[in-house]
Amino acid sequence: MSFELKVYFSQKITIFAVLFSKLDKFASMSKIKPKSGAQKRFKITGTGKIKRKHAFKSHILTKKSTKRKRNLTHATLVHKADLNNVKALLRLS
Repeated sequence: MSFELKVYFSQKITIFAVLFSKLDKFASMSKIKPKSGAQKRFKITGTGKIKRKHAFKSHILTKKSTKRKRNLTHATLVHKADLNNVKALLRLS
């Protein structure tokens, strides 16, 4: 009789382990990931602000003045009007 109980108990544990592993896998599958394009273009500062690069600095640089190109080199912060859209792309809110 005790042999049958041990078999039943071990089967119960095995079924529980299988169900738990499937639930754990399901829970880890539903991660919210940021948009990869936004992840490459924006960085979050230590204080929580979002940095971006200036546009118009990638090609056709001969007609642009040196001062203009130099000023476009530095990164800047995302404007507050665009902040909610960028946060949505980065999945921050």
